Amino acid sequence: MPGRTFTIGDVHGCARELETLLGGLPLARGDAVVCVGDYVDRGPDSRAVLDLLLALRDRDDVETVFLRGNHEEMALAYLGRGGRYGEAWGLNGGAATLRSYGLDARTPGREVARALPPAHLAFLESLVLSHRAAGHLVVHAGIRPDRALAEQDEEDLLWIREEFVMRPHALPDTVVFGHTPHRDVLVDLPYKIGIDTGCVYGGALTALELGERRLFQVRAGERRVRTAPLPAPRRAARPG
Repeated sequence: MPGRTFTIGDVHGCARELETLLGGLPLARGDAVVCVGDYVDRGPDSRAVLDLLLALRDRDDVETVFLRGNHEEMALAYLGRGGRYGEAWGLNGGAATLRSYGLDARTPGREVARALPPAHLAFLESLVLSHRAAGHLVVHAGIRPDRALAEQDEEDLLWIREEFVMRPHALPDTVVFGHTPHRDVLVDLPYKIGIDTGCVYGGALTALELGERRLFQVRAGERRVRTAPLPAPRRAARPG
């Protein structure tokens, strides 16, 4: 029998909260953890976040899937390793990431690439764009609502906001996404569930177990995991 799937929202350098969340998830052999991206930038310790995720990946009892977020996209571009919009990285939280590695915020990209632990650089380059599990499609930002999955543009998967959040879509899956922070989990069933609850802004770091749709959350600055069922749908407002 397949195990459960836990999805984790945007971390943004909040290593203490991530450590608490991972320690509090009831993971069992055969379970999977899918992270939606934006592991780095803005928060206090992006380096420690990547160390935690690499340790999770090395476990032999759970499967892991790590998606690319738009912040990893910018970081890779700055480092000269693909990606786009590297010129905007420093002004969008990249300086905090560099400080977590003991680097000056003005360090050129090629020097940063040489200074990063090889395992961290390889991790960033290995990130994927989407993952399907148990009737859910997990992406970082969302999808273009009027397109089939095979027709989705990479930029939309990483960057889209209102065009996706405010509209229904025709895909057969419930889309689980991060990228756009909300005070509470956004529940717009059967279309979407938004799990970026803005930990780096003083909110919470959220994980969602897809099968029973149960939430596991660590509030910013706390060291305990709160659990609750997914609340009833609270649909995003839609234009008339």
